[in-house]
Amino acid sequence: MNEQNKQDLSEVTLLGNQNTKYEFDYNPRLLERFKRHYDPFQEDEQIVNLDCFEFASRCKKTNQPDYGTVYISYIPGKEGWMVESKSLKLYLFSYQQHQDFHETCCHMIMNDLVKLLEPAYLSVYMDFNSRGGISILPYSIYADENHQDLKKAMQIALMTEIAHHTPRPRL
Repeated sequence: MNEQNKQDLSEVTLLGNQNTKYEFDYNPRLLERFKRHYDPFQEDEQIVNLDCFEFASRCKKTNQPDYGTVYISYIPGKEGWMVESKSLKLYLFSYQQHQDFHETCCHMIMNDLVKLLEPAYLSVYMDFNSRGGISILPYSIYADENHQDLKKAMQIALMTEIAHHTPRPRL
């Protein structure tokens, strides 16, 4: 490996670990990050999208399971931190026994990722399976001072799109 391709992965401990332990209650310490490997003189902003189709948490009042999809989008910040995908999987898995409202889970995920990554922009959109005939679609957005216009545009686009949302059928 030449010097240019070397990358510090010292903060990545879960990837490749054959002794993975699954936690069943919310644990943000599971999240790991690494520095984006790119040309530091390139000014293009990379957008990273991550989807998790197997998210589960529990209702704060009834303890009934809630299932949904999590969509995460972010633009790395000045430091170029990226979330390590296996740690994200284990972190999202840790919500399985966590009791909270959909909107709170969405905002917690956003806050934890913002704290970890220090991004320029980050959004978390969740599409929960309908229960009682009501779909809950929380959306939390963080933007630094240079991306406030993007945040506002996304909020407007989401409110426009929600009017046309078709809930997924129950299986």
